Order: sequence, then C-alpha cells, then structure tokens
Amino acid sequence: MKKLGLFLMAIGLLSVTACTSTKLTSSWKTPEARLQQENKIMVIALVPARERNLRILMENNLVSELKKEGYNAVSAYATYGPDDELAKGDEKAALKKFRNSDVVQVMTIAMVDKSREKTYVPSYGGYGPYGYPYYGGFWPYYRGWYGRMYDPGYYQVNTKYQWDTNLYDLKEKKLIYNAQTDSVDPPTAYRQAYLFARQIVKDMQKQQLIAKN
Repeated sequence: MKKLGLFLMAIGLLSVTACTSTKLTSSWKTPEARLQQENKIMVIALVPARERNLRILMENNLVSELKKEGYNAVSAYATYGPDDELAKGDEKAALKKFRNSDVVQVMTIAMVDKSREKTYVPSYGGYGPYGYPYYGGFWPYYRGWYGRMYDPGYYQVNTKYQWDTNLYDLKEKKLIYNAQTDSVDPPTAYRQAYLFARQIVKDMQKQQLIAKN
C-alpha cells in the first residue's frame, strides 16, 4: 500500500512538471555589447501594483543570479522602495537618480501579458495504447475503446505569463539586449522568478553579453 502511495505521488509530480514550463522564446543583443562586472546594473520589474510580491521575487532572483556570476546587480525595489518614485518623475529626473546611485545599466522586466485559458481535454485520445490494428485478445481491446468513448473528459485551466526583458546602457543611451519569455502554470511565484532568472542569465552567457563564472 505504501509503495502504491509513493507511485501515485510520483505520477502526480510528473503531471505537474509536464504542465508547467518557463522558456525563452526569442532574444538578441547588439554585436559589440559586453557587460563589465564592476558596472552597476539596476533591475526593475514592471508588474501591476497588486503583484508586488511577484515584483520583489522577479527582481531579487535576477539580482541573485547575476551576482553569482560576479556582476554588480541591485534591485530597484530594495533601492528605492515600494512607492516607485521613478514613475513619478520625468526621464531627466530618473537618469539623475540612476547617476546618483552609480548605475550604468538598467534591466527592465515587464509583464506584458497574463492570461487564463480553459480547454476541454477529452478522455478519448485516438487509438490509445494498443495501436491500430490490434491483434490481441478481445477484452483488452474492448475495455480500451469503451473507456475512451464513454469516460468523461475534464477541463484544464492554464495560466500563461509573457515577459519582455530589456537591458539599457545609460552611457551609450541605447538598448543592448532583449529577451522574450513565456511561463505556463508556474506552481509558485518564487519558482517562476527563479526559473526566469536562470533562463535569462543562461541566455546572456550564450549571447556572450556576460562571462561564465
């Protein structure tokens, strides 16, 4: 009985893993861009006000991953607080604030979309595990088809996040890196932020924007 319980638990974990994903869909950088470890990078997550906890997690995880690689990254929320003073001023005031904090690059993480999609998953899924044609006994064939024809299906609701990441060089006054990322059914906000940060830093290394530590 104990083995059965462990087996069912393993199946459940595999199902959750199969339905959740965080992946990079596209990215690019300017050919000559390469970050210096001593330059300060300000990480700013742009999310709805009600998602404050997610903002903190997105910033902190990306800061943490960049620091692991030896880069001087800081969180905007930790630096300027929850009132988002940057949004209250104009561009000139924001740039002055960055200069006063010795910021050289600014990385923004924008939640461009969050959607929920409900789809019906039928129990009948084609020919099933027996293939076609089936030359075995009658009963396995009959039960296999009967279950697929008459067992009810179920509705599945997926939550999808779309993120747009930009890295600006304040000295050069231009965009030097962009990445598009999708996250489907993250089990927790922390897990989404962690996987997102890992994907971004890995891609920045692949693009040779940052060096591998």
